[in-house]
Amino acid sequence: MKTVTVIAAVLLIVGGLNWGLVGAFDFNLVDSLFGEKTVVSRFVYVVVGLAALWQLVALFTDKSASKAE
Repeated sequence: MKTVTVIAAVLLIVGGLNWGLVGAFDFNLVDSLFGEKTVVSRFVYVVVGLAALWQLVALFTDKSASKAE
């Protein structure tokens, strides 16, 4: 599970950087690499979205984070 969580975190960083580029420079890196509205670019967006869901679930189900130290 830890490997999946690390992969999800990396995907979220990539997605966040892409949105930062879109906001700051109106440049979409995913579309530039894979083409606009192609199957591959849509797949990348879906995978990043699934990574966000994974991290959201992990955030609320991580029992070690709720322990007082």
